[in-house]
Amino acid sequence: MQITLAAVGHARPGPERLLFDQYRRRLGWSFALKEVEEKRPLSVPERIARETALLLGAVPQGSLMVSLDERGAVYSSEAFAARLAAWRDHGRAKIAFLIGGADGHSDELRNQSDLLLSFGAMTWPHMLVRALLAEQLYRAECILANHPYHRG
Repeated sequence: MQITLAAVGHARPGPERLLFDQYRRRLGWSFALKEVEEKRPLSVPERIARETALLLGAVPQGSLMVSLDERGAVYSSEAFAARLAAWRDHGRAKIAFLIGGADGHSDELRNQSDLLLSFGAMTWPHMLVRALLAEQLYRAECILANHPYHRG
């Protein structure tokens, strides 16, 4: 599988970045991080629109789009792995995960997404969400390979 993470903001050195990098290195799947950022002072609606354009521009052509969003579906680790396997088995080997900025995704981006995915009702720091996603991708890979990492 070819995984792309398109995310608003640039990760700075720190524990969240270290955790993300730890799981990213473990992944056997191809993984690319594409960070985008709008630095101009814009109104919230203008910033969300600009971030939408930047995120969509970072998605490789032909990729299935999964947007991390509080309104999204909540999956168990096993169900997430099964979803990834189903996409893979149906020829959808390129998947892009999108993490928006502080004000979230636009309706336009949500509507273009193949899946809205949530890590629960709580609000998570965006840099920590990167680490959570990388860990769940690694866990899914292990589940699909019957590796003992996942003992759910």
